[in-house]
Amino acid sequence: MLKRLILVLATMMIALPALADEEKAEEDKGPWAGKAALGYLSTSGNTENSNLNSAFELTHTTDRWKHLLRALAIYASEDEVTSSEAYELGWKSEWTINDASFLFGRLNWRKDRFSSYDSQFSQTAGYGRRLIETDRHKLHVEVGAGARQSKLVDGTREDEFIIRGGLDYLWVLSETAEFTQKLGVESGDTNTNIESVSALSARIMGNLALVASYTIKHNTDVLPLTEKTDTYTALSLEYLF
Repeated sequence: MLKRLILVLATMMIALPALADEEKAEEDKGPWAGKAALGYLSTSGNTENSNLNSAFELTHTTDRWKHLLRALAIYASEDEVTSSEAYELGWKSEWTINDASFLFGRLNWRKDRFSSYDSQFSQTAGYGRRLIETDRHKLHVEVGAGARQSKLVDGTREDEFIIRGGLDYLWVLSETAEFTQKLGVESGDTNTNIESVSALSARIMGNLALVASYTIKHNTDVLPLTEKTDTYTALSLEYLF
């Protein structure tokens, strides 16, 4: 009950600023921008299910530099037994070469209690290209290389050189709705990690939006009796600031 109360209060904290002053959405925010999202679903009856997903992003943009900090958490339980628990924390910096090209460096840490990989930490750098940059469509791709350190749930450790590829697509459907598709691939000698996130968001009032997302996470090399692919379907409230 306490957990549910905390989640309800957190949702209200996200929603109230948008309700209090919608006109602030039009103000100049300067170089800083961000968003916070929270989704929660609870069911009861023959089985009791609880699902929580939360995410946070903060960006700082200047003439040539763009820095992005992001964090997310996923939790699910059934009949008070945890069935899913994952966390991710990432940092990315981009340096603009010209209107079409940029260099990037990124750090990414992942932890999943119910995966073969208890944790994965990667460091990559490379080159990116803005293939499409219009008011309605944006498509950015990138390729780079680096290193990854992984710890499996059986205690095994893997240190490897990796190649990274990424895709980031935005489709502005209307003044209040947009679709995004993000794809990242990190491939090393022992494992290839693939992550796809598809999301549809619709602004409902002021800075508050409703977001439906579908995430696919895949590892090509896993321990026996472990699934290679995990999927997450989420419905969240998102506050833009």
